Amino acid sequence: MTGKAMETIPLHLDGCTDLPPGKIANVVIFLEMTEPPAAPPEPPPDNLAVRRVIDPDPAWYRALCRRIGEDWLWTFLPLMPEDELVALLRDPGIEIHVLERDGEAIGVAELDRRQPGDVEIVLFGVVPEAIGTGAAHHLMQGVLKAAFSPDTRRVWLHTCTNDHPAAVPFYLRAGFTPYKYAIEVSDDPRLTGAYPETAAPHVPVIRPR
Repeated sequence: MTGKAMETIPLHLDGCTDLPPGKIANVVIFLEMTEPPAAPPEPPPDNLAVRRVIDPDPAWYRALCRRIGEDWLWTFLPLMPEDELVALLRDPGIEIHVLERDGEAIGVAELDRRQPGDVEIVLFGVVPEAIGTGAAHHLMQGVLKAAFSPDTRRVWLHTCTNDHPAAVPFYLRAGFTPYKYAIEVSDDPRLTGAYPETAAPHVPVIRPR
């Protein structure tokens, strides 16, 4: 194992657990779909299109994911080391699908097919100005159409309480069923300088004393 040692603290399953300074936590909700939606996809407006991007440029992908995810403290991909990101995007089991409006990328979904029969929607989101416009609906329709190949038994994803408050209702309307909760603890990226302190104003910044 490389990197810093994993820190552990006792978890109280019937109450609150205090976190070390500089850490943040959120509840992760896992959702799945075992059959494709019964209703056929609605055609998107003429200025919207969902397409798969083959061999995406790592800098372009990192910038798009950061633009979409900064307000929700996405850190996994925007802060991934360059060599890991390049290897991920070259993996044949990874697919990148974008939603474009008049040729400009305004949404993204990353599919992971590396587990036989299971397709994980690792990332899903639209840029801030596209939230509430129906863009995410059209992106999800295109992504589910791509995800459900003949050997797909399950499509799954996860969201969390740091995400947009409409995320869970959106996934439920899309046909996903929740099946598990988890607690995620991580360094606050706003305290490390990875994100500005103005990011994710719905998650308070608590400085170590």
